[in-house]
Amino acid sequence: MHAYAVQDASGLIKLDAMENPFSLPDALQAELGQRLGRVAVNRYPGPRTEALRAALGRYAGVPDGFDLMLGNGSDELISLLAMACDKPDPDGRPAAILAPVPGFVMYAMSAQLQGLSFVGVPLTADFELDEAAMLAAIAEHRPAVVYLAYPNNPTANLWDDEAIERIVVAQGEQGGIVVMDEAYQPFAARSYLGRLARHGHVLLMRTLSKFGLAGVRLGYMIGPKALVAEVDKVRPPYNISVLNTECALFALEHADVFAQQAALIRAEREALLRSLGQLPGVVTFPSEANMILVRVPDAQRCFDGMKRAGVLVKNVSKMHTLLHNCLRLTVGTPDENRRMLAALQSTL
Repeated sequence: MHAYAVQDASGLIKLDAMENPFSLPDALQAELGQRLGRVAVNRYPGPRTEALRAALGRYAGVPDGFDLMLGNGSDELISLLAMACDKPDPDGRPAAILAPVPGFVMYAMSAQLQGLSFVGVPLTADFELDEAAMLAAIAEHRPAVVYLAYPNNPTANLWDDEAIERIVVAQGEQGGIVVMDEAYQPFAARSYLGRLARHGHVLLMRTLSKFGLAGVRLGYMIGPKALVAEVDKVRPPYNISVLNTECALFALEHADVFAQQAALIRAEREALLRSLGQLPGVVTFPSEANMILVRVPDAQRCFDGMKRAGVLVKNVSKMHTLLHNCLRLTVGTPDENRRMLAALQSTL
């Protein structure tokens, strides 16, 4: 294994990590600074953490009988799930985590770090779920956890709802958990939240990173109270700092500002898709996130050329064979997108 690599973006337009490109308005930034200055950093986190859980519950619309758990980003929640589910199956085999691939790398990393097995089920050539292969893998490996990213990273698409439901039912019948990872929900046309109450074995995970607080490191997970309580047993005490908590509460009080930013990003995504579709040799794939996957004639040459032009994107071409010659482009501000298009065009 190797550590999770973060690209150096010094001096570059940073469009490699699906961050919200818009900062807070100056007045709100100043107000937040004053508020954080009053936080008692000499004390462990206390009642404000519960206030945040309640505020997130109202914001997300947590169903009756369900609970919400906080994590230091979704990454911590993924690690805690691997820890909580680290129990051999009835045949004595190590517990397994299963997910479509290519997908979010932390699903596999969390399994490996905890000593679980990871089963990656390839998507189809157009990045759709291979339902038959998923169902066969569930029957064979009986995974403790199945991850379904909705939309997926790095492909940015939403999968077929009926196929997802059949996979959810199959996983429930063999006694495992399903995690619907909605990290990119602010940019997607659909959510699984309305179907969550149908099942007692499904958890829904979201993050405030794509909402606009990537630097705050706060994720949350919604699920049946009894199930969330089991995962919560392995959560470290005080895992959410007082500063993270106060930032998140402040952001939820100004959710309309972040909703406007998300709307701008969605509009820029559609404009960017149209422009990318006009570039010779560039193949675009549907996106319901704040990123666009493209296939180019030579991913490494395009990546290097764009970097020399001052634009940093993500070369995902070596992550999986299905991603051959693919780049992942984060949707930025109108000016950033214009410069990204020019940089890409110059490399073709």
